[in-house]
Amino acid sequence: MNTLVVIEYDDFLKAEEVRLQLLKMQKEYLVDLEDAVIATKDKNGKVKLHQIHSTVKAGAVTGSFWGALVGLIFLNPLLGMAVGAASGAAAGALSDVGINDNFMKELAQNLVPNSSALFVLVRKANPERVLEELQGTGGKILKTSLSHEDQAKLQAALDAAAKGV
Repeated sequence: MNTLVVIEYDDFLKAEEVRLQLLKMQKEYLVDLEDAVIATKDKNGKVKLHQIHSTVKAGAVTGSFWGALVGLIFLNPLLGMAVGAASGAAAGALSDVGINDNFMKELAQNLVPNSSALFVLVRKANPERVLEELQGTGGKILKTSLSHEDQAKLQAALDAAAKGV
């Protein structure tokens, strides 16, 4: 079962730093991420999602491949590639992978202007090592599917540096 964790940060850079740290941990097989998105709220109250996966780019690449293949059959691979890329990009823009975009935007509306939230969907993890790696990164847990005990451990790890631990 996947675990959702949403952590609020004072700015985008800190959220991005923690997301990069999680991606590094994924390469070390300490965590298996399904999605990691940063939502920011600007001074005017506008919410923007910074996705880790670009479904538009992936759709365009896949569409180009299949379009070129179909184009080869009909002796016009360039036209097939162009049509395939356009339709693949459109399909990618309409698809939602990982955490629901509407859920993230609704939760991010409650953020303080000029702050951000890191939304992480985890398939599986080595909890002890992940807590160790996240020690002192700061942030405040906004929402999670963790147990109360595990949520308290995570918040304690995030707060460790602020307390001088």
